[in-house]
Amino acid sequence: MPAGTSTSPVLKPIIDRIEADRAFSRLVGWLADPDRFGLLEVELIRPARAAVVGRLLGRRPGPVVLLTASPETAKQLAEQVRLWADPGLEVAVLPEPDGLPYQRVTAEPFGRQARLGLLHRLAGLGEPPALLVVSAPALLARYPEPGRLREAAVRLAVGTRLSPEALARKLLGLGYEPSTVVTAPGTFARRGGIVDFYPPTEPWPVRVEFFGDEVDSLRHFNPADQRSVALIRTATAGLARELMIHPEGLDRLREAGAQGLRDEARLRLAADLRRLEAGEWFDGAEFYGPFFNRASLFDYLPDGSLIVIDEPAELRAFCEELHRQAEDLRAAQVSRGELSPGFPRPYFLPDDTVGRWASFKPRVELVEWTSRADSLSFGWVEAAGFGAQVERALAVAADLARRGDSVVIASLQTERLAELLPAADSDRIRLVNAPAAGGWVMPGRDGQGAVHFFTDAELFGFVRVRRAERRRLARVEQLLADLMVGDYLVHEEFGIGRFRGLVRGTDRGAERDYLLIEYADGDRVYVPAEQVDRISRYYGAGDRPPSLTRLGSGEWSRARARARQAALNIARELLETQAARQVITRPPYSPDTQWQLELEAAFPYAETPDQLEAIRAVKADLESERPMDRLICGDVGYGKTEVALRAAFKVVQDGRQVAVLVPTTVLAEQHYQTFRTRLAAFPVRVEVLSRLRPEREQAEVLRGLREGTVDIVIGTHRLLQSDVVFKNLGLLVIDEEHRFGVLHKERFKMLRREVDVLTLSATPIPRTLYLALTGLRNLSMMETPPEERLPVKTFVGEYDDLLVRQAILRELDRGGQVFYVHNRVYDIELVARRLKKLVPEARFAIGHGQMADESLERVMADFGAGRYDVLVCTTIIEAGIDLPNVNTLIVDHADRFGLAQLYQLRGRVGRGSNQAYAYFLVEPGKRLTEAARRRLRTILEAAELGAGYQIALRDLEIRGAGNLLGVEQSGHIAAVGFELYCKLLAEAVAELKGERPRPAPPPAPPPAVDLALPAYLPADYVGDVSLRLQLYRRLAEARDLAELDDLAAELRDRFGPYPPPVQNLLSLVRLKLLGGHAGIESITTYDGRVIINFRRPAGAGGWRDLARRLKLPLEGGPTQLRVDRAHLGRNWLQGLERLVASLAGS
Repeated sequence: MPAGTSTSPVLKPIIDRIEADRAFSRLVGWLADPDRFGLLEVELIRPARAAVVGRLLGRRPGPVVLLTASPETAKQLAEQVRLWADPGLEVAVLPEPDGLPYQRVTAEPFGRQARLGLLHRLAGLGEPPALLVVSAPALLARYPEPGRLREAAVRLAVGTRLSPEALARKLLGLGYEPSTVVTAPGTFARRGGIVDFYPPTEPWPVRVEFFGDEVDSLRHFNPADQRSVALIRTATAGLARELMIHPEGLDRLREAGAQGLRDEARLRLAADLRRLEAGEWFDGAEFYGPFFNRASLFDYLPDGSLIVIDEPAELRAFCEELHRQAEDLRAAQVSRGELSPGFPRPYFLPDDTVGRWASFKPRVELVEWTSRADSLSFGWVEAAGFGAQVERALAVAADLARRGDSVVIASLQTERLAELLPAADSDRIRLVNAPAAGGWVMPGRDGQGAVHFFTDAELFGFVRVRRAERRRLARVEQLLADLMVGDYLVHEEFGIGRFRGLVRGTDRGAERDYLLIEYADGDRVYVPAEQVDRISRYYGAGDRPPSLTRLGSGEWSRARARARQAALNIARELLETQAARQVITRPPYSPDTQWQLELEAAFPYAETPDQLEAIRAVKADLESERPMDRLICGDVGYGKTEVALRAAFKVVQDGRQVAVLVPTTVLAEQHYQTFRTRLAAFPVRVEVLSRLRPEREQAEVLRGLREGTVDIVIGTHRLLQSDVVFKNLGLLVIDEEHRFGVLHKERFKMLRREVDVLTLSATPIPRTLYLALTGLRNLSMMETPPEERLPVKTFVGEYDDLLVRQAILRELDRGGQVFYVHNRVYDIELVARRLKKLVPEARFAIGHGQMADESLERVMADFGAGRYDVLVCTTIIEAGIDLPNVNTLIVDHADRFGLAQLYQLRGRVGRGSNQAYAYFLVEPGKRLTEAARRRLRTILEAAELGAGYQIALRDLEIRGAGNLLGVEQSGHIAAVGFELYCKLLAEAVAELKGERPRPAPPPAPPPAVDLALPAYLPADYVGDVSLRLQLYRRLAEARDLAELDDLAAELRDRFGPYPPPVQNLLSLVRLKLLGGHAGIESITTYDGRVIINFRRPAGAGGWRDLARRLKLPLEGGPTQLRVDRAHLGRNWLQGLERLVASLAGS
C-alpha cells in the first residue's frame, strides 16, 4: 500500500482534505528532503495533532516517536492517532515505569512485559511499531543496554540443538518464573520434553517440543485453553525482568551500595547482593536496576526514526517536576539510612534528556503558538462547541453545508444523530462512527469550501472514552483448581469431607490414582480419580468452615432432603409471585420518543454489550402489558444506574412517577446528583428524601409527591414510611435490596403486585444460579467492564511512610481522593493522626462500621462531596460505593485480608477514566504465611485465568447468591455446598413447572471396565495435583468419542506423547463410552480372557455373525461374550476397542 493512501472508510472524506492541505504537503516535503533535516516547529491546534501525526505514519522507513508530558495524555493521543492511521500500522504506548523512585514495591507484571516487548523490538528483536508514544516518566527512565538485550536473547528454531533442561535454566536466568500453567507473560513451565514460556517478544506464549536434545516443533498456544493455535518457524525468549545482572553492575553495587546505610538496611543489602551474585530473582530485585541499567530510550531508536514532540515546554516542565519529587524522596531515604548517597538515580536528569532530544534529527515540535520565522503554520482553528444543544448543533451544521462547506461529524452516536437530522440535510452532512476527541475547521482554499469537523466534544460537551481493544481471555471454570490438601470437598454420595491428597493405589495388581477424602471421626474414603465428576469443591454461604459428614449416620441424606425441600419452597414462592403478576395488566408504556433518543445520545460512555441488552430487556418489559419485575446484577460502575435512569425517564414521559430506593444516604446523594445532571436538559423534577435533608425541605418534597409535581424521588427507607404518598407511582427502582430489613422486604412484595419494579444488585451471582432461576425471575447479568476503564495498577510491598506520603500527594496533585484501609477499629484514630502528621497537606476523615449510622453517613456524604481528601476506613468501602474521583487505594496489613476482600477492595478505585493505583502493604520485616503470600501474589498478577482469581470471584458470587435467596437458603447452601444446592434448585424448578419429561427409566450407568491395567496420569507427565484432578474430571465428563478425542489431542499437545498408563486410561474411557451404546454392563479380564457382560439377553445369532465378520473366535450366550486376549491381536486393547465399537454399531 503506497504511503498516504488510506484504506479506512471511516474518516476517508476528511483524510483526503488533510492530505491536500498546503501545510501538510509542506511538512511531508520537508521530511522527504534529507538535506534539510533538523528542527521544524509546527504551529497546530491540539485537537488536530492526532490526525496529522496519523497521516505521517508509513511515509518513512523508521518509526515515529511521539513525546508528550503525562502518561494520561500519551494514552489519549495513541487512541486518537489510531483513528487516522492506515489499517495495519501499529500505534503503541511505552508504559511508564512502575511505582515511585527508590521504593521497594512489586508491581503487577503486565506493564513491565509490555515495556520489555517494545524495547526488544526497538533493539532489533522484532518489528518496531509505526508510532511509539512516550510520556515523560518513560522518557527519563533507565533501561538495560540494547546490546546486552540482544546478546541475552535465546533464539529458537526447529532443529536448534538444546535440551529441555538447558532451556529451562536459560529461562530462569532471563527472569522467567516457574509456573504450573503458563497464562501470564514472564512465566514458564516444563513438562518432560515440552517447555512452555510466555516471552515479552511474542504475541502468544510459545510451546517448544523436543526430540531428545533438539527442538522438534515450535507452536503458539492460547493461554485461555492451553491449546496450540499455530506452528511457527522461530521464537525468541527475551529478558523477562527489567534488570540484567552483569559483573560491572555488581561491582558498582558492592562499591557504592552500602555507604551510609543503617545496620538493618546494610544486612538487607548484603542478603540481596548474595542473591544477585547467584543469579537469583526475587521480588523487588528491580530496586537495584540503576546499578545495571545504563541506557536511555534514545539508545534504542533505530536509524530513520522521526521524533515528534508535543509541546516541548510542557514536556520539559513535567520532567523537572518528576525530578524534584524524586529528589525529595531520595533525600529522605538517604537521611534515614535507607539509601546510600552513591545510589544511582533510576532516571536521567531532565537537562541531559533535553540535550539528547535537542540533538536528534529529524525532529518536529508541535506548538500552539510560535514566533519563529521558519516555522510551519497550519492555520486551522478549533470548532465551536454547542453545550449539549444537539438540535442547534445540527442546524448550524446544515447551514454550513448548504453554503458549500464540507461538514463531517465523528461520533459514537451516529444512529441517534441520523434520526435527529432533517431528511433534507442528511445527504449534505457526513456522519462517521468514530470516537474523535475534538473538532476543528480547515479554511477553504482554491475555490473549495472550508472543512468543518465536529465531534461529540462539540455536540454533547464530552468525548466518549474508548480504549484500544484488549484481548479478552476466556474465563475458565476451574471447579477443582488450586485444590490444596485440607480443602473441603462435597461428594454427592458421601457428603462433606476434607481432601487429604491424591494417592496411588493398586487394584488387582494394576496401579491407579485415588482421591483420599477424610470424614468425621477420621473415617476415610478412597475415590477412584476417574470418578472425580461426583466431587465438587465446597463453597458455603459464609466464612465458617463446614462440619464433616459422619459416614453411615444418615445425616448427609437428611441434609440433602432438607436442602431439596428448601429449594422446592423458594422455587414455589417465586413461581407464585410470578403467577400473581401474570394476571395483572396495565397500559403499556410508549415507545421511545425524540427526548428519549436525545437523553441516550448524551450518555458520555460507550455502552457495553451487557448494558445494551439490559436496556433492551427493560424497555421490552415496560412496553408490554404486564408489570415489570426485573433484577439486574453487575459490579459497581458497570452501568446499572444508567439502565435505571433510562427506564425512569421513559416512565416519567408517560406521566407516571418514579421512586428510587437505596440503602444509604450516601448512595441517595450519589444517585440524586447523577439523575439531576443527566436530566437537566429536560422538564423533569428530581428530588432526594433522606434524614440528612432539613425537615422543611422534606415537607416540600412530600407535597410534590402527593401533588404530582415531583417526577423522580430518590431516597432511603424513608420512602417507605406512611407519610410518603404518591399521586401516580409507576416505577420503583430498588438498589441493593438485600441490605433492607424484613419488614421493608414485605412491603416490596406488596408493591411488586402494584407497580413496575427494577432491582439492582452490585454483587455478582454465579452463572449456575442464573441458569437455575431462568424463568422464575427476569434477570439481566452485566459482566462486561466499561471499555473506558483502565486496569488498576497494583503494587505489593512493605509499609513505608515515604511511599504512603508520595502515593497520597500524587493523587492530590491531580485533584483526586484516597481510600486508606485499616481494618481495626480500636486504633484507627491513632493511624489517622499519624497520617495527618505524615501528610499535613491533606484533609482526613475516618469511617468505620461501629460509628453511629448518622455520623457515618455524614462522613461518607462529605467525602463524596470532596470535603475530604483521604478517607481512613475499615472495609465498609467493600461494596456499593461508586466514587469516580477516588483513584488511589492504600491497604495496610494486607496479609490479614482474604482474597475476595482484596479483590473487592481494589474494585472500589478506577471507576472513572483516570489511571488508578492500589497499594497492598505489609508490616516491614514480617514473615508471611505461605497462604498470605499466595493471596498477595494472586492479587498482584490479577490474571483472569488464574485459579486464585476464580476462587475469589466464586467467593463473591456465593455471597451474592446468599443475598439474592435470603438467610434461610444460605443455611441450606452451607449444609450441602453451593454446587449441589444449585443442582437441587434447578431440579425443583423443572419439577414445579412441569418441564420434566414423562417418567422414563434412568439412563444406564456406564459399564464397569476393569482390565487390571495401570491406568492413570503419572506425576512426571502432569506434575500439578489440581491440574491432574481437572483432567480426570474432564475425562469422566466426556459425553462422546468426539469430546474424548479432542481431550486426547489436547493432552498430546500440552504434555507430549502418552506414556503407557495414559494410553491405557484413554482406552478405558473409550471402552466405557462405546460400551454404554452397546448395552454392556461390565468388561473384565480373567485368566487371559476378556469377559463382556450385557444388561439384557440378546440372541446368540448376532454374536456368530459378528464373529464371522471380525474373524474372531467369540464364545458366549445371551448375556455374556468371551474371547481370548491373544485372539484380539498384538495390541489386544485396540482389538477390544474395535470389538466393542462393532457391538455398539450392530
